[in-house]
Amino acid sequence: MQRALVLAGGGVAGIAWELGVLLGIRDEVPELRPAVLDADVVVGTSAGSTVAAQVTSGTDLATLFDRQLEPTTTEIDVDVDLVGLTARITEATAGAASPQDARQRIAALALATPTVEEATRRAVVAARLPHPVWPDRTVLVPAVDAGTGELTVFTRDSGVDLVDAVTASCAVPGVWPPATINGRRYVDGGVRSGTNADLAQGADRVLVITPSPPDAPEPLGGLADEIERLRPAEVLVVHADGASVAAFGSNPLSPATRGPAAQAGRVVGRAHAAEIARFWA
Repeated sequence: MQRALVLAGGGVAGIAWELGVLLGIRDEVPELRPAVLDADVVVGTSAGSTVAAQVTSGTDLATLFDRQLEPTTTEIDVDVDLVGLTARITEATAGAASPQDARQRIAALALATPTVEEATRRAVVAARLPHPVWPDRTVLVPAVDAGTGELTVFTRDSGVDLVDAVTASCAVPGVWPPATINGRRYVDGGVRSGTNADLAQGADRVLVITPSPPDAPEPLGGLADEIERLRPAEVLVVHADGASVAAFGSNPLSPATRGPAAQAGRVVGRAHAAEIARFWA
């Protein structure tokens, strides 16, 4: 049986929350075999790419979680008007001829937006990763080519540095600079999908952990469509609850969300642990 773990986007808060969920599962079912972290395939988009790189690094999950509770951080405290950014993206994609056209328009917006320097942003991402090398496992890190709007999936066989791949997948348009890799620019994998769960095609069971509520809007397709494409695989989705959404606040990119989001995620993980154990094992 092939098992896949899908880790969705969600900003700095999403990183902390997903680590909390994973630790909460282990709190309740430490004897689970195979462990969720031992998935045959790990798909990580944006924030999820950070978590994927962290949990496959060999670093203990509790250590990764505890880092989210530390008062000091290398994260950049950026003030983001998500409502305004969403409006800009909506305007940019109005009349797009296809999803790829829409992605290309979003990327053009990203390229035109002043941000911190690429090197500054890359250093932040590098500081998140305990080991800056690809694990000897199947880890899929999606990003979007800024020039074409096409999906690119980085793996250990891509010849791309892990830090560069994660930086590309985390390049939120309008907030962070598109990442340059081998002369091409890339934006956030979430521009294609917040989860990219369909990249887990071929797995028999797919666990999706997403810091979005069940009723969150899904522009440009979404998880429901991806689940259909995964059939006949069995799919279980763990969403954020109301307390988690409150912990994310109005700016999930703020480092101040790390502690509250991690704690809220741990509660969610504990609450769903028995269900996940039955599904996974």
